[in-house]
Amino acid sequence: MSVTTAPFLAAFRPAANPSIVQAQAPGGAPRAHVIVFGNEKGGSGKSTAAMHIAVALLREGARVGVIDVDARQGTLTRYVENRRTWANAKGLATPLPDHRAVLPSTLSVRSDIEADERQRLDAAFADLLPTCDYLVADTPGSDTFLSRHAHTYADTLVTPLNDSFVDLDLLARVDPETLKVVRPSIYAETVWKQRQLRAMSGGRPVDWLVMRNRLSAIAARNKRDMGTVLESLAKRIGYRLAAGLAERVIYRELFLKGLTLLDLREEKTGIAMTMSHVAARQEVRDLLAALNLPLRVEVEQKTDAEPTDQSSPSDPADESADAG
Repeated sequence: MSVTTAPFLAAFRPAANPSIVQAQAPGGAPRAHVIVFGNEKGGSGKSTAAMHIAVALLREGARVGVIDVDARQGTLTRYVENRRTWANAKGLATPLPDHRAVLPSTLSVRSDIEADERQRLDAAFADLLPTCDYLVADTPGSDTFLSRHAHTYADTLVTPLNDSFVDLDLLARVDPETLKVVRPSIYAETVWKQRQLRAMSGGRPVDWLVMRNRLSAIAARNKRDMGTVLESLAKRIGYRLAAGLAERVIYRELFLKGLTLLDLREEKTGIAMTMSHVAARQEVRDLLAALNLPLRVEVEQKTDAEPTDQSSPSDPADESADAG
């Protein structure tokens, strides 16, 4: 079948085991499927995961936009800039997403600040929604109006979570003796409120995915306990659970060049592929599959036709770095 140039929803076909979002695909004008990476804690790996998913979709032939809602810190923006600079310097045809950055308002009155930020974030989405197949938004690691408003756009919400009860505290209060969930916590409440706002405005239900990020290869009691609590909490507050990206030195190296693990084989990167890199690349592909996104027909066929890397044990020397 020939490749269509229309946005992917024009050729919408649900993948196997469709999520809520896929099962309720809109019948109106085609627009990008929005993937928001959100968490109120910094250092959870949102920007790294967002860039890897964006590039994975680009390399499947999709038209991808990215919005840096955390433009004051600007990690995603610098990632895109580094990618453009590296491609130009090496003369490479490296695929680039269409990029927008939204800075916090400089106004002083709260109502003016929120109106200003709403207008600028809405404008960024309005630019990209009609022209992209997928739109990836990276939000601040704190509770801000921009972050909350970005959450209302999410068709798929991805919350990277370090394998720590300190990070889990943002989702739920946990009894230290029984490990039972006492009640949902601040970020879970924020997501619930944004889901309500989205429903009131006639938006589609949000598919929420919590990804366990920076998982260690070592089987520890804390890791098992986290898994137990997260599975229990998922049933209570309505998210799906998936593995994220392990801690690896390679992510730091790739950021400076604006590259992702999916670029290493295609580009003259000067980075020798190791078995650890192959395993890491498969983690990215597994995460993309876990998102269970609505796929364009031609992307779905390409994915089915291509073999994937076989996961292999992580390189112990590669398990000591910041994954985002």
